[in-house]
Amino acid sequence: MEGLIPLVNRLQDAFAALGQSCLLDLPQIAVVGGQSAGKSSVLENCVSRDFLPRGSGIVTRRPLVLQLVTAKTEYAEFLHCKGRKFTDFDEVRQEIEVETDRITGMNKGISSIPINLRIYSPHVLSLTLIDLPGITKVPVGDQPPDIEQQIRDMIMQFISRENCLILAVTPANTDLANSDALKLAKEVDPQGLRTIGVITKLDLMDEGTDARDVLENKLLPLRRGYIGVVNRSQKDIDGKKDIKAALLAERKFFLSHPAYRHMADRMGTPYLQKVLNQQLTNHIRDTLPAFRSKLQSQLLSIEHEVEVYKNFRPEDPTRKTKALLQMVQQFSVDFEKRIEGSGDQVDTLELSGGAKINRIFHERFPFELVKMEFNEKELRREISYAIKNIHGIRQVLPFLQGCCQDVVVLI
Repeated sequence: MEGLIPLVNRLQDAFAALGQSCLLDLPQIAVVGGQSAGKSSVLENCVSRDFLPRGSGIVTRRPLVLQLVTAKTEYAEFLHCKGRKFTDFDEVRQEIEVETDRITGMNKGISSIPINLRIYSPHVLSLTLIDLPGITKVPVGDQPPDIEQQIRDMIMQFISRENCLILAVTPANTDLANSDALKLAKEVDPQGLRTIGVITKLDLMDEGTDARDVLENKLLPLRRGYIGVVNRSQKDIDGKKDIKAALLAERKFFLSHPAYRHMADRMGTPYLQKVLNQQLTNHIRDTLPAFRSKLQSQLLSIEHEVEVYKNFRPEDPTRKTKALLQMVQQFSVDFEKRIEGSGDQVDTLELSGGAKINRIFHERFPFELVKMEFNEKELRREISYAIKNIHGIRQVLPFLQGCCQDVVVLI
């Protein structure tokens, strides 16, 4: 069981190296939350290190595949920096920023190409999390006006997969019904089977209020429940408060709070780590057989293609004919999709394909008809003959689409 998470980590690295990481439904946990929900603090508390970029606006602009590995020594490795070990976690933060800007540029744009980071530490449990960009409403700087939709699409790209568990991070000092993370999770997981709730900022709630009903899974029930955590405040972060001291303060908060002391053993970052490790391990165990079967099926298909190409001879006329037919069929399929508007890419700059034809029929065609000069009596006679000829020996019915099309051609 302990080797399941490292196994998926190796698969993630292999597919990422091939540029296929976003196309595979690997068992994983995606972290979702608003910009001010405390996602970064939750992840840093799990690692017991400050290593994530911070600032105003969108900080996470590419998915970060964070692989935590229990080890005696502490260091980090990036998949794109093979052979280099990072022991200074300030350098880890800088490398994330540099690698993000390399793909997205300096204008706060986003990209779905992930950054793979593996951290070895005696302070972590084996775990893999995918940190996704925080949900935002307002474009900043040179960001495109549809940045909210872009981020939403990226998040949905990950959490809509059946093998993806959703870690929905929500601050306690906001209405749970308005949680961006839980709203998105509910769209793809309406029964709450894949969603794990994390409630942050419990220490910042208004005096006399608490999140007891939420944490006891009574308000918006999730099959996997909710876990409360207390992160460092911005003042603590600016003052370089040690994460270990913050974890002790978190423990003290739950043990002393009258609404949470009875569930203190099921709250806090250490418990969250333990639960996520167990949940991911069990999830991999449950989904691995089907995933293995799918991979084996794909492998057999690819091996068959390889055998076909091994015997390929360009001068073979049957090969040429087959290749030509395949290209014609593909062109026909692509052309039909273009006309129907169901292609993979949608043009947002101008009308194209079937939309152009549709506009001609609905906007231009009626005016062209009005301008035409024709003998109405002769036209009625032609329509009558067309109706009778289309029916042949059958009894004439009031209307047929084929007849209408033929008449349009005549006009």
